[in-house]
Amino acid sequence: MASVVQLPIVPPPLPAGWTPPQGSGKSTAPLVERKLLPVGEAYLAHVRRAVHKLTFEEHDKHTEEERKRLEALNGAGASVEDDLGVGDEEETEDLLLLDAKEWKKQDHYAVLGLSHLRYRATEEQIKIAHRKKVLKHHPDKKAGQVGDSNDDAFFKCIQKAFEVLTNPERRRQFDSVDPYYDMLEGDVPTASQVQKAKNPEKYFFEAFGPVFEREARFSKKQPVPGLGSYNDSKENVEAFYDFWYNFDSWRSFEYLDKEVNEGSDNRDDKRYTEKKNKSERARRKKEDTARLRGIVDTALASDPRIKRIKQEEKEAREAKKKNKGGVNGAGANSKQKEEEEKRKAEEDAKKKEEEEKIARAEAKKAKAAAANAAKKARRQQRAAETGEVA
Repeated sequence: MASVVQLPIVPPPLPAGWTPPQGSGKSTAPLVERKLLPVGEAYLAHVRRAVHKLTFEEHDKHTEEERKRLEALNGAGASVEDDLGVGDEEETEDLLLLDAKEWKKQDHYAVLGLSHLRYRATEEQIKIAHRKKVLKHHPDKKAGQVGDSNDDAFFKCIQKAFEVLTNPERRRQFDSVDPYYDMLEGDVPTASQVQKAKNPEKYFFEAFGPVFEREARFSKKQPVPGLGSYNDSKENVEAFYDFWYNFDSWRSFEYLDKEVNEGSDNRDDKRYTEKKNKSERARRKKEDTARLRGIVDTALASDPRIKRIKQEEKEAREAKKKNKGGVNGAGANSKQKEEEEKRKAEEDAKKKEEEEKIARAEAKKAKAAAANAAKKARRQQRAAETGEVA
């Protein structure tokens, strides 16, 4: 697998007095840092030379000899493209000892040296890998040599793998039950593992990213939304989980069907086997749906974005409530002020009324006193007049 190499390359400064050409209308572009990935035909040729410790001349000679051998096998004039290392994987001892009769138990991608590509392998890559394996393990090439007698059986495994992987329907059935991915089921993290991680946000995406990428290969709907990043919006997160909770899978389990006993013409046996296979497919499909639902449930329960979104919504509600409380408080203060002014006005009116009432009473009392004084004065005057007459 290619690795990223950081190269401290610093471009030299521009010569003193340099100016852009007249009429170009362009200025010097700013320096931009870019990552260079070691890929391509030239890099792979470099790797082959480094691994096998070959000079350029030796590597070119080896490439030419390989081309000639392939042309001899496939006919004169056949062109051979750069295979990018396809089919060069070394076979393990267990792989070489496979029983050709138990072809359903074998890993067809590993047999052809395509275990690093698997369902991503193209039809052309499968053909190239098959040609390489045939060249290496053909029985005619092993004739007269002392070696493992089981090599012919492995050659049959190669032919069976090529037959399955070049048939679209059968390859689809094999990809549905690819044994390689069964070994990766234990890689699905739990919610507690995410919580206990030193950096839960980073661990969540590193752990669940490859899981959802593996499951995405079964989706009828393409493209499949990726897991995303921590700063995704609420809409994107909801769309992601909505897609996976309504996942439409093309995965089937016909590849694991039991074969009808060879030489049996009994219709009842065939019907029973077909019925049993149909029942087993439905059971496996149900279990697979439940398995995927469990993965999505675990991801949802431990997704740090959910906690972040809930916290943001809580803060928004509190801010809204605070703003609403401020408006209500201002209204309450205004109403209280109005009530105080009204009460003060009523008190002033009542006080004025009392003062007017007192004033009227005093005026009435003064009027009565004046009347009494006038009456008394008239009596005295009459008494005086009467005395004089007397």
